[in-house]
Amino acid sequence: MDSFSSFFEAQSSSRGGWTYESLKNFRQISPVVQSHLKRVYLTLCCALAAAAVGAYLHILWNIGGLLTALSCFGSMMWLLASPPREVNKRVGLLMAASLLEGASIGPLIELAINLDPSVIITAFVGTAVAFGCFSAAAVVAKRREYLYLGGLLSSGLSILIWLQFASSFFAGSTALFKFELYFGLLVFLGYIIFDTQQIIERAHLGDLDYVKHALTLFVDFVAVFVRIIIIMLKNSSERSEKEKKKRRY
Repeated sequence: MDSFSSFFEAQSSSRGGWTYESLKNFRQISPVVQSHLKRVYLTLCCALAAAAVGAYLHILWNIGGLLTALSCFGSMMWLLASPPREVNKRVGLLMAASLLEGASIGPLIELAINLDPSVIITAFVGTAVAFGCFSAAAVVAKRREYLYLGGLLSSGLSILIWLQFASSFFAGSTALFKFELYFGLLVFLGYIIFDTQQIIERAHLGDLDYVKHALTLFVDFVAVFVRIIIIMLKNSSERSEKEKKKRRY
């Protein structure tokens, strides 16, 4: 038993940053960076609330579609092009982009509500838990430990784009759709870790643009949330089809 315990202690110490002491304190993160992270996550919460309002507005007035998606993209580009000193303007653009993004995914949310309202709550809680866990992993890890993922994730994102392009030629391919769905979920979960640690590293170097950093994490959150909803809806529809077949026989 002593040999087993010594083995696991050696493994935990070799992973550096995953010991109990590292979880109790954030000595690697300066007070300035900690304050920056608080602002980033507070702004992210406001952006998610604005997205929820946008989705609700779509359910009321059916405003979501291509126009809101293009407007959302335009608001994000305007935000990124604005100088960091124009804080109020950039926060307003972030909230507008978030609201428009919520309206854009409103049709998917409305579909989920009509089929099974519990899917929305389960998907949001699951996304929040995954986001919190992967963000915490990036925070307690050693500095720059996960920055090497940038190249891998960029390659994965390129593959995902090509898969979406290929799916237009192979419409109806269930296997390709499932692979694209789960592979995209894996890629964006990886981006949560990479972007969180990149935000911390940039803050250490003096980049305290919390609005841009909140936008980055917002995009990651929505990408994971949408994929989890689609996966749950697909699983729910497959279960219902199986039940119908059983009733026929």
